Amino acid sequence: MTEVLFIARNRPQPGALADAVRKLHEQGITVRLAGTFNLADAREDLESVGLDEVHQLPRGIGTRNQAVRRLAKNSSDGMSQWLQVQRDGWLRKRAAKAHMLVALDTRSVYTVWRLAQYNRKAEAQFGAAAAVRRIAEMAAAGELSSVGERDIPTAPTAYAVAARDVQRVTRRLPLTTMRYATHRRLMRSAAAARLWRAAVAAPGMPGTVRATMSRQVAEGMALAGRRSGAQLALATAAEKISDLGLRADLLDEAASLEVSKGISPKQLDKVVAAHLAHADERFAAGDQHEAARALSRALRLGFHRVHHIDQLTSPLAKDAKGFVAPFHRSKAMRAMTRERGRIAPAAPAPTDRPLRLLVMTSANKNFLGHILDRYDAHPGVELRYLDLAEKRATKHIAWAGPKIIEDRLAGGTAYEEQVERLIRPHLDWADTVFLDWSVGPAAMLTTIDPGDTRVVIRLHSYEAFTRWPLMTDFSRVDDVVFVAEHVKDLTTSMVPQLTGPQAPRLHVLDNAMDLTGFGLDKDPDARFTLGLIGISQVAKDPLWALDVLDQLRAKDERYRLMLVGGDMNPKTSRATKVYLEEFEARLEPLVESGAVVRFGPTDDVPSALASIGTILSSSVREGCHVGLMEGAASAAVPVVRDWPFYAGRPNSARTLYPEGWVVSSPEEAAARILETTDSEQSWLTAGKLAAEHALTQWDWPVVSKQFDRLFLGDQG
Repeated sequence: MTEVLFIARNRPQPGALADAVRKLHEQGITVRLAGTFNLADAREDLESVGLDEVHQLPRGIGTRNQAVRRLAKNSSDGMSQWLQVQRDGWLRKRAAKAHMLVALDTRSVYTVWRLAQYNRKAEAQFGAAAAVRRIAEMAAAGELSSVGERDIPTAPTAYAVAARDVQRVTRRLPLTTMRYATHRRLMRSAAAARLWRAAVAAPGMPGTVRATMSRQVAEGMALAGRRSGAQLALATAAEKISDLGLRADLLDEAASLEVSKGISPKQLDKVVAAHLAHADERFAAGDQHEAARALSRALRLGFHRVHHIDQLTSPLAKDAKGFVAPFHRSKAMRAMTRERGRIAPAAPAPTDRPLRLLVMTSANKNFLGHILDRYDAHPGVELRYLDLAEKRATKHIAWAGPKIIEDRLAGGTAYEEQVERLIRPHLDWADTVFLDWSVGPAAMLTTIDPGDTRVVIRLHSYEAFTRWPLMTDFSRVDDVVFVAEHVKDLTTSMVPQLTGPQAPRLHVLDNAMDLTGFGLDKDPDARFTLGLIGISQVAKDPLWALDVLDQLRAKDERYRLMLVGGDMNPKTSRATKVYLEEFEARLEPLVESGAVVRFGPTDDVPSALASIGTILSSSVREGCHVGLMEGAASAAVPVVRDWPFYAGRPNSARTLYPEGWVVSSPEEAAARILETTDSEQSWLTAGKLAAEHALTQWDWPVVSKQFDRLFLGDQG
């Protein structure tokens, strides 16, 4: 006789269970129930169901040893139940004889799966309805009568075909769902595969139950090293959930599994759209807090560094307007980016006293040294410097993305009061605020009206690939400084406020660099030495420089490459780690042969450049590439890759640098190097021309006058 064993942790609904038992009895099937809930309290309900037998499973774990109790305490509900019941003799005996094992709730799934590993002949199902459907399928296929006797079908029945399909799915959708899962060979069980598949994708399941199940399954798969299966489980469950918030969260969790591997999610657009839909729904309902959370998630994931910073390409490089279009279509996003303007225009610079200049940043003053030195000593300027990261309170408000969004949606919150309290005294003192880096502090600063203080923000290159410019209210900014035209083009194509009726004035000013100290005499062998200054980011793409070196050494083995600067940090992201591993593998034999010299980090870049005769820019994107400009000032011959992020645009590396410096490929780079280094005289001449250009265009005595005009106008 065919036997079905139901297992439940929670007290089942008697109506639905009675219907299932009736249908199973009509097939001549014996139905038993084992539960960890209190069967005595449910005696009347269970009697009305018509079960053939019920059994009270252990309801606690107090009799087990301390190690097991500690394990149960730190485990999920499913694992805890298994530890409770695994020694129950009745359960083990009936499970061994059962033809079908059925979990009636999510907490019983793990127990059913473990029992199915001991009884490989048994079907495993999630839910009474699924069990009834499967029994009906087996009856229609003529398998029900012999289910207790067969080990392996002797003919390719419908069930055998289905089993093969299940096995194929099993390979894509791993099975383990708990930290303490057993052997990998057990995860190939077709019964377990059917169980988890039914649990995640079964129709009619409440959304919260489906979400709980999919997360449990995904957690176990991830622990088993099967992240693709975990991602699939979450995404599959999300597709069957109507609740926009829950659906968005599951899709986000699925995408995060890919992001954690350094992979841009295949369904990034779908995840972002789900968050935006949820944000719009909650904003329309007046729930600004939840709308802000959803919008923040959409922005954080959409502009995650894995897609834009740690790769050799970016969706923004391909189609910036198209990438940000879904954000701008969102009603919540439009509300968040609404231009609020300022009550009064910025006051003109004072004529009867020095200009009060407040220079602000947050933990990054790399490009402020010369600016601070100049205006600290300038008779027409009274300078103050504020690093928001130095105090916990200001650091906290400077990077509070979700709070900034909620404040904009709600039209003011306690966050705005915090910014007022901490920043207003600085604004009241200053005539002009110069904020370096258009990131979190820029969004924070524009949360409050600046009064009549002039606000100037500088955007380098990195910021254009983050969410922060979209979160900054540029109607409260007077001037935005870009370091290059191509960066300005990209940013303005993404941020409507930069070209709208209340847009700030836009400027392009070179970074502050003192290049006069780079003109040291070159070492005798510098003519055949290529140099790369800075290799700490994937965007620097030093593998391209190795391609150039290969081209050169195929013709003349005197050429070598010097790498100056610290290495990439593999902890930055998984994508960085993957790139670094490939780079190191290729670099090792070149270092051993002497073809590459690792100079490492240094505070004396001019001395390092004295050994370099050709300076490379191998990057996929740059703002202006300071290292390349310093190399040119040292009279090294510049060879600049046509940065792929901007290549072919109206403004790019080709418009930033003189004609002839920029090349399209490693082959073209090698040809330029061979031509300019063909003789010592040709090399010296090319280097001299490069140095003259650098000093007349980018040296601080030249650029400082541009900053004087920016801050002081005619008084500069």
